Amino acid sequence: MNRLALFVCACLAALAALAADVPYLSGRVVDNAEILGAETKRKLTEQLKAHETETTHQIAVLTVRSLEGESVESYAEQVFNTWKLGQKGKDNGVLVLVAPTERRMRIEVGYGLEGTLTDVAASRIVRNVMTPRFKEGNFDAGVTEGVQAVIGQLTGTEVPADDPRPAVAEHKSDTFFEGPDLSLTERILIGSFIFGIIGLFTVLGILTPGMGWFLYFFLIPFWAMFPIVVVGTRGALYLLGTYVVGFPIAKLIVSRLSWYEKAKQDIKTKGSATIGGFTVGGSSGSSSWSSGSSSGGGFSGGGGSSGGGGSTGSW
Repeated sequence: MNRLALFVCACLAALAALAADVPYLSGRVVDNAEILGAETKRKLTEQLKAHETETTHQIAVLTVRSLEGESVESYAEQVFNTWKLGQKGKDNGVLVLVAPTERRMRIEVGYGLEGTLTDVAASRIVRNVMTPRFKEGNFDAGVTEGVQAVIGQLTGTEVPADDPRPAVAEHKSDTFFEGPDLSLTERILIGSFIFGIIGLFTVLGILTPGMGWFLYFFLIPFWAMFPIVVVGTRGALYLLGTYVVGFPIAKLIVSRLSWYEKAKQDIKTKGSATIGGFTVGGSSGSSSWSSGSSSGGGFSGGGGSSGGGGSTGSW
């Protein structure tokens, strides 16, 4: 048991090490992905400094080469709260994050500005201002115009209306994962738990005489719903189809094996049978499983924070 606990802890530590680090806050524009020109960074820095002087709102831009398997939402919130963007007590900061490797972006908004720069407004900026430019490969224009739109929203300038071109819809049509936007670590941990449980009962259903078909129908809603969290809607449908077709085929193959027939007869005559070291006990048309044993820089944040408000996009 201790070895198992140590193994699990080691796995969790290894997965945590894969998460992207929060970079040093060296200025209002931190271009670690090196996708912005020098002139763009200079103008953005001046614009953001002037806006902060006028309103006390702290806006920062960060580009990273890769999220290292972490979701853009969780990473943006981590950066925001580490940098402490915005004034303490006002929480009036904004982070514009771009990750070109994953083709993901996010506008993270502090608590104090969520009423002005709402999730809907941030989504429109991401969708209608930044995404079209990024699709063209013009990061300078996309980031610059996105920042201008954020400032415009905060100062009362109207955000561009919805673009009839479905930029986000185009991306979704090519995306297999349509479920929650989880990091690689979260997918591995949640997937191991979900598939471990329903997979175990699926195997039991295939190997168990009598009760197997009850488990087959009982597990259908579980295969239909829970995998969505890990592999999205379409992925869950593929898995459900595989289960619905594969279970009867596997059951048919196993039922023709000599040990299965012997176990079935033993349950009828003796009330129990041993399969692979497990004892299957049956009564009144049902069976149960049991084992033979048991165990148990010049620029710094002002102390603001974010609770996850904002909007995410892809290109």
